[in-house]
Amino acid sequence: MHSELPPISIAEFGDIKRYWDRQNDICAAKILPGEYYVTKDNELITTVLGSCISACIREPKAGIGGMNHFMLPESTENRLQHGAEAVVGNATRYGNFAMEHLINTILSQGGKRKNLEVKLFGGGKIIPTMSDVGLKNISFILEYIDAEGLNLLGQDLGDIYPRKVNFYPKSGRVRMKKIRDLHNDTLVTREKTYRKSIKDVPVESEIEIELF
Repeated sequence: MHSELPPISIAEFGDIKRYWDRQNDICAAKILPGEYYVTKDNELITTVLGSCISACIREPKAGIGGMNHFMLPESTENRLQHGAEAVVGNATRYGNFAMEHLINTILSQGGKRKNLEVKLFGGGKIIPTMSDVGLKNISFILEYIDAEGLNLLGQDLGDIYPRKVNFYPKSGRVRMKKIRDLHNDTLVTREKTYRKSIKDVPVESEIEIELF
């Protein structure tokens, strides 16, 4: 039985919740909406997705990989039509920012862009009465992968069910389970809160992907 967790391999992720997953006998990092995590160690990265997207990205030769969990903010188009000042540049810029955080961290730790392998999950329409933000997230991420010329190995996107995703960066293995019955409204509440929090919040800065 493990009494303590191994140290994190990348210092900047000290705020991410980590615990010992007894079922899988491995250290697990749980990420929430707006978070991402990268590791060089044999760890599990886990999250639960509704309309959000997670990109699982691995650099097999460098032995490093990570996962993010993001959603595009609501469009400011209506506000612009009414003369209001837009705070967010646009949803695409926000999505680029979310992806590049993850990719740049992998590259900064010795990964090479040409070796990156990507698997995508999420974008479900879990709240029938809400606009289909999941579909917008899917359109963005597929266009992003194509535009950046990244190697997409697999995807499970859309549908109406939440997903639990377990990613093992060392091997590249992903275990994904669709949640047919939600026993509480935690996921729905979490996504609504996240969606509200990113509405009209400025992107911190521009990021360029370094071509290592």
